[in-house]
Amino acid sequence: MGMKYQLLADRLREDLSRNGGQAGYKLPTEQELAQQYHLSRQTVRHALTLLEEEGLIQRRQGSGSYATGLLPGEAPRQIAVVTSFLDDYIFPTILHDASDVFSRQGYSTAVYATENQVGTERQILLGLLEKPVGGLLVEGSKTALPTPNIDLYQRLRQVGMPIIFLHGAYAELDGVPCVADDNYGGGYQLAQYLADQGHREIAGIFKSDDVQGPQRYHGVVSAIRDAGLCIQDGRFAWYDTEDRFHLLENGDNRLLADFLQRRLGGATAVICYNDEIAYHLIQALLAAGRQVPEEVAVVSFDNSYLSQLGPVPITSLRHRSHMGRVAAEQIIELLRGGTARSKFLEWELIVRSSG
Repeated sequence: MGMKYQLLADRLREDLSRNGGQAGYKLPTEQELAQQYHLSRQTVRHALTLLEEEGLIQRRQGSGSYATGLLPGEAPRQIAVVTSFLDDYIFPTILHDASDVFSRQGYSTAVYATENQVGTERQILLGLLEKPVGGLLVEGSKTALPTPNIDLYQRLRQVGMPIIFLHGAYAELDGVPCVADDNYGGGYQLAQYLADQGHREIAGIFKSDDVQGPQRYHGVVSAIRDAGLCIQDGRFAWYDTEDRFHLLENGDNRLLADFLQRRLGGATAVICYNDEIAYHLIQALLAAGRQVPEEVAVVSFDNSYLSQLGPVPITSLRHRSHMGRVAAEQIIELLRGGTARSKFLEWELIVRSSG
């Protein structure tokens, strides 16, 4: 015979099943359960803790225990959202939109950050295998590079966990949908815009370890080619996650100083990987006595608050669709037994003073 608290937990699971796991259904109080089953309050609390750990109930201090809507044996009604950086300027909007979709469908959200570190990503995935959730919305770490974590993603798929990637997916992982921006199209659009403005030498700064960087670069150089202009390899600089950290956290400006000294040359326009690097580049240009846009135009991606925060408002691409909402809707469709497919979201150019 099982322990008393386990037997009570079994009875309560049956009670939840009879009520269809209806969210908001209130269980009897601890005192009522103790009296009904002739058990101590400590035994009752132990049983309720077990049900809470299984995601079947939510205990509210001073109010009681309520069904979450999850039936015994079902996948937990929680979605894990794994991102690179919690403080990234575009993540709060993505999280807000995704959480809104999830909550309207009765799912809560658990948020994790990898700091774009492969090792941290692995620890998070191992935790999700040990304590599964209903679905996974994930921004992979260093997606432009081969990853050692494919084995864990495959194991998550084998246990039936729906997965949707944000921004970019790993090349080694087939069949997992991704909701991303049309990075090639965005790069092409920016370079075409600058060529139409009369710029004949175009430079760029791109992130090397996330797949968005090579994709955006590809669009840029394709548009330069199609405009009949010369692609000058030496005009393009690359930086990675560690370079970003040194620039933002330590104020280490060597990346941009090297770009101005060795890469910019006679280029009259620079296409930046995002508003973050564009914001710092404009400040470096002005500090070096270069006028923006009179001498050097600067354009970028994301149309974030940074595009209007600095001394020169930045011409930037705006997302036409809400990525968080689109990705969350894909997860919900998978949870309903449907199918999902990769989607690439279009951009809209917002012209400002920088170029």
